[in-house]
Amino acid sequence: MQDHRETPWLVLLHHLPAKPSYLRVKIGRRLQALGAVPLKNAVHALPSNAQASEAFSALLAEIRESGGDAILIEARLVAGQSDAELRAEFDAIRDSDYEDIAQEARRLINAAPIAGSEIERLRRRLADIVQLDFFGADGRQNAEAALRELEARRFSHPDIGRSEAAPAIERGALRSRIWVTRRGVHVDRIASAWLIRRFIDAEASFKFVDGRSYLPAPGELRFDMAEAEFTHEDDRCSFETLLLRGGPDDPALIAIGELIHELDIGDGKFDRPEAAGLGAMLTGICASSEDDSERIKRGSDALDQLHAYFSNRKVPR
Repeated sequence: MQDHRETPWLVLLHHLPAKPSYLRVKIGRRLQALGAVPLKNAVHALPSNAQASEAFSALLAEIRESGGDAILIEARLVAGQSDAELRAEFDAIRDSDYEDIAQEARRLINAAPIAGSEIERLRRRLADIVQLDFFGADGRQNAEAALRELEARRFSHPDIGRSEAAPAIERGALRSRIWVTRRGVHVDRIASAWLIRRFIDAEASFKFVDGRSYLPAPGELRFDMAEAEFTHEDDRCSFETLLLRGGPDDPALIAIGELIHELDIGDGKFDRPEAAGLGAMLTGICASSEDDSERIKRGSDALDQLHAYFSNRKVPR
């Protein structure tokens, strides 16, 4: 079900006059606010859609009115850079934005009292970033989970400990489902898909969709994406959420969950020396194939071996 269509791009090429000097800074900020990614100096790209066309056209007119020159073209990448590589550049910028929000939320969690105005400020920042998240960057789940925890902490009684237990789910309701996640699977989604098919739903099939928004059809469950039934909760990655809510009580899986947490969230919660090796292996799998089903298949083979390794030794709990 992987979508192999090329991404159409809108590309703005512009030349600015030497004066006024502030014009270069002004146009640079405008491009950043649009979420455009530079291909080269004075060459910026956005995924082609009506909104991007309107925004770039307005900027083109502004550049010309300021004494500069600009051209707007629709293009496709042929050589030198792939669509996947350019999409990854967009995701990397958004991931950095999302991480800033997650870190700010975690800082506020440790502050007392937690001001509602601060939560609302972060919510507005998050909404602005989501508008520029054209391909569904991984970091959105972390940012949303951190904000949910911040809101929960705001209204929790200081003398009552928070329960980390997630709602119980009937295991029978998780069988023979279509499991939906974002295209371009990486660490958490590869491991989650392996966990689902190996330990939760042996008849599972997978569907890969746009990461920005997706309403599930009957028989579908979403994981590791916005508004999913199974995603980041509190400080857990999606693999940990799936294991807690639908997986078996297996020390080897708990150990693997700690590795995935360390690779996906990187908050220093666990000290697992195996994490770097697993991360390198999964990154290599993703580098060798853009097909999501193939990534999950190869990653599953590696995770089968890792599970056997942990199952045959005493796993620290």
